[in-house]
Amino acid sequence: MPISDCEVRDPRMRRTRQLLQSALRNLMQSRSFDEIAVQDITEEATVNRATFYDHYSDKYALLEAMVAGGFHQLLHERNVTYDGTCTSAASAIIRATCDYLAQSHGDGTEYRRHSVFEPLIEAALTSAIRRVLMAGMPKSGSASSPPPEMIATVASWAIYGAVKEWVNTPDRLPVEQVVPLVMRLIVPILESAGTRDFQAAATGH
Repeated sequence: MPISDCEVRDPRMRRTRQLLQSALRNLMQSRSFDEIAVQDITEEATVNRATFYDHYSDKYALLEAMVAGGFHQLLHERNVTYDGTCTSAASAIIRATCDYLAQSHGDGTEYRRHSVFEPLIEAALTSAIRRVLMAGMPKSGSASSPPPEMIATVASWAIYGAVKEWVNTPDRLPVEQVVPLVMRLIVPILESAGTRDFQAAATGH
């Protein structure tokens, strides 16, 4: 199974994946995703089909990687990391999700023309959020606590679901107002990881 983009360390592999993602992004400017074949992508990226399949199982996996990569880049540019003890980091993750989804649903974006994009962006973003949250979760909890993987999964879907509802709401609130509302939903989930410092920061004690 091809490894995740986030696990790639070889500069040559990273460069090839960047070429493939850029090729798909360029093709989507003028064509429907349904009309784009792997051959079109490899020709645009100037790599062969065997190389493509060394990295991605199909064009859907490539699209998912492109979406997740864009979100991780946004977090990187904002220096957002999550260590399980800082509510401002959780807030920044929610803000980044708001900005990313709002941009992808904005007028004129090429993704609106592609019927397959919605479920793929959903899968890619929830996976990306989960990965960021997992980095700050305790490696193990008490026997009575949900496992960290479950907490991160629930929190990532909750963040995505709340933000998606916000994006699809006519005359939606400004992002500065919606982030605290989503935080009120997410904090109890993250607190269940049993991180004492996060609980104290969230409650102000």
